[in-house]
Amino acid sequence: MPDKLQIVRTPAALTAAMERWKRAGHRVAFVPTMGALHAGHLALVTEGLRHTDKVAASIFVNPKQFGPTEDLDRYPRDEAGDAAKLAAAGCELLYAPTVATMYPPGFASYVRVAALPDLLCGAARPGHFDGVATVVSKLLAAARADVAVFGEKDWQQLAIIRRMAEDLDLGTTIVGCGIVRDDDGLALSSRNLYLTPDERRRAVALPQALMRAREALQAGGDVAPALAAAERKIAAAGFARIDYCELVDGERLTPLRAVTPGARIMAAAVMGSTRLIDNLAV
Repeated sequence: MPDKLQIVRTPAALTAAMERWKRAGHRVAFVPTMGALHAGHLALVTEGLRHTDKVAASIFVNPKQFGPTEDLDRYPRDEAGDAAKLAAAGCELLYAPTVATMYPPGFASYVRVAALPDLLCGAARPGHFDGVATVVSKLLAAARADVAVFGEKDWQQLAIIRRMAEDLDLGTTIVGCGIVRDDDGLALSSRNLYLTPDERRRAVALPQALMRAREALQAGGDVAPALAAAERKIAAAGFARIDYCELVDGERLTPLRAVTPGARIMAAAVMGSTRLIDNLAV
């Protein structure tokens, strides 16, 4: 494991390390992750370094954002490998707490952002975004970073975290980082590891469908036919279920009947046993 990367495992140690950087005159960024890192995660570190002098990251597979039938137990974990990737990307501090550290006996508090968690992915994953908001609020409170960087692939999560950080006066600026895609256009995701080679080949229909819908809308097409065509393409590729395919307001996440500034096409669908999400600005 690279000597350059310091690893801490308690909130107090994270706070102390970040405060040392600040006292030395550095601006600091924080990148929360669940590990199983790929190029998309490492782009968050690079983005953090664009805004600040030092970057810290966390790895914590948060049980409170997994439903009872979801993939908590099989979610990929490789702290040593992830630490090496972070160090190579320029990250200097890793916060890697245990579940008992994050949620000690008697833990009874949750953070909920009204309305936003009930839409889109929230409708298919009840309670998921409450778990996300709770853990991110704890991480940001301990890190006290100037900037925190989150990927735009989970746009709904980004919108919820921005709302929460502003509402709770957390003092950290939330920065979104653009989606990193494979050569064929599929958004990078830790869960892509679950796809069989055949499923991986067919999964590219998801971004392709959204790109065609965006082209139709930008050419002046109506929203409903563009989305219906996207759903047909996704279904034809063999996705087992389409949770949603919608044009939404990028901040409020509410459905749109026409393209407006900040609009995004967002979709979630299940290939095999793997749920994939994607979105595009229109």
